Amino acid sequence: MVRHRTLVVNVVGLSGRLLRTAPELSRLAAAGKSVPLRTVTPAVTCSVQATMLTGAPVAEHGVVGNGWYHRETAEVRFWCQSNALIHGEQIWHAAKRRDPDFRGANLFWWFNMYSPADIGVTPRPMYPADGRKIPDVYTHPAALRERLNASLGTFPLFQFWGPGASIVSSNWIAACTREVLRNDQPDLAMVYLPPLDYEAQRFGPMPPKPP
Repeated sequence: MVRHRTLVVNVVGLSGRLLRTAPELSRLAAAGKSVPLRTVTPAVTCSVQATMLTGAPVAEHGVVGNGWYHRETAEVRFWCQSNALIHGEQIWHAAKRRDPDFRGANLFWWFNMYSPADIGVTPRPMYPADGRKIPDVYTHPAALRERLNASLGTFPLFQFWGPGASIVSSNWIAACTREVLRNDQPDLAMVYLPPLDYEAQRFGPMPPKPP
């Protein structure tokens, strides 16, 4: 049986207007299909990605923002990674039910830890006792971490979020995606590339013209 492989690339902040300035993405869109998406409210990373994983609105999957108040611990927590926070069936469950041989890869999409996806890679820094924050990733299976570190080097965490965020981290994620697609051959890979989100926050919806 011929297996059809699908890659979903979530480029946060990419609009139809900006797509015209990206030749490779424009080529992919022209070769396939490009349609506008209606978002959910709030239109933030975690809520939108949870909706895309489940097909459900925020009120059903429960991811009401990038952070929210947890009544059990009386804490507001941001950027939680546990997949158990998403309520309802996810695309990984539905695909396995239709095809037990289905293999899925979650590559930097949020709620990645302990996900039902067969392959997972997501930022997960280490915090040793001396207070340092050491860039690293969580992977499933665990051996994938060593393979990626050997072929790509350490994940550039400090270029992934915060004031130093840049395309450097997305280049690493793209290389990671190529590595997984070539060597693990998932039927569905969902990858999150964040750099445009930060550039839009810095410069507005249209980038400044070069001097």
